[in-house]
Amino acid sequence: MINWKEIDLFNWLKENVYPDLVMAKSPISKWDCYSPKTGHRLELKCRRKHYDTLLIEKKKYDSMIQEFDKHLDTPMYFNSTPNGIYSFNLNLITPNWEINDKNPATTYFTKNEKISKEVAYLEISQAKELWKTKL
Repeated sequence: MINWKEIDLFNWLKENVYPDLVMAKSPISKWDCYSPKTGHRLELKCRRKHYDTLLIEKKKYDSMIQEFDKHLDTPMYFNSTPNGIYSFNLNLITPNWEINDKNPATTYFTKNEKISKEVAYLEISQAKELWKTKL
């Protein structure tokens, strides 16, 4: 089983999909990286467990769409799970939003309390599978 970190996903994408991929200048940017050649701005998420639906926060989605519209770029959402790597073109998806009270405040940090977030669950069937783990 592979437990990716965002830097691993970034490096894989740079090697296999976007040779011109660059990291966002700010660590608190509304996206993680950018491909100048394709005009894709990417948000990266690494999941420790595989799910048939992958969560996206409305607050993050709204910020990404607003920023991407300003630059006329394509908002891309990439998820890695132990089973593979999946990409979503957010221009082609209409999320169904709901309130989820079981979300950790952060993913990899020490802030473990649960908070409410408005989220959508994107079906893996809506994604392009870029890589699959040999099970």
